[in-house]
Amino acid sequence: MIDIVIHGINGRMGQVLCELISQRQDCRVAAGVDLRPSDGPIPVVSRFADLPVKGDVVIDFSTASAVDEMLDWCAESGVPAVVCTTGLSEATQQHLTEVAKKVALFKSANMSMGINLLIALAKKATHLLGLDYDIEIVEKHHHNKVDAPSGTALMIADAINEEAGGAYHYVYDRHDVRQKRDPHEIGLHAVRGGSIVGEHEVLFCGPDEVITLSHSAASRGVFANGAINAAVYLAGRKPGLYTMADLLGDLT
Repeated sequence: MIDIVIHGINGRMGQVLCELISQRQDCRVAAGVDLRPSDGPIPVVSRFADLPVKGDVVIDFSTASAVDEMLDWCAESGVPAVVCTTGLSEATQQHLTEVAKKVALFKSANMSMGINLLIALAKKATHLLGLDYDIEIVEKHHHNKVDAPSGTALMIADAINEEAGGAYHYVYDRHDVRQKRDPHEIGLHAVRGGSIVGEHEVLFCGPDEVITLSHSAASRGVFANGAINAAVYLAGRKPGLYTMADLLGDLT
């Protein structure tokens, strides 16, 4: 039985994680860390240093400003972590890379298997279509999402750019751009409204045709299930930075 500590347990994703983990036989929630501590069957504290149990792995769905404290604790305690929080600064990204030399970390901007399949298809399309097709990425999320564009949209763009050998640069919104579109750009556009869980479209716009790859999440359970599977996969792993590609490769 794998004991999981949830960082951001009182948030929406934290609550979905608790519900889904309660239905599994291979893991359980041992404790939580949240700005709103509470007493109950699952102890919740405001700092990692105050955790009554260490746990086997952390699942992080917190805020970008809270990730560094978690990483320090993971490095000191030797507990691996699945980092699902997006919008991390360059400094925190570098911190994560350094901590991964001491403990196993799993990082993905999106835990959905469907999104990762979309990325694989987008890379294939990029390889086949090349610069003859303009690439635009449109992402839609609920009105409470803070970062824009989404970490997933950037993950898609980075995968496409890697496939193209770094041929692209990114343009975020074009309200102040008054020039012809550069074929070496990827446009990224963010929509925020209502309770949209998460939608991503990748448009390959060529001569007389548009190819669209899209993914829509109907509930947060899609991401929570991926995070739980990643936590079970990560527990007991050697230090290193793991991704969804590692998890999917292990399943096939």
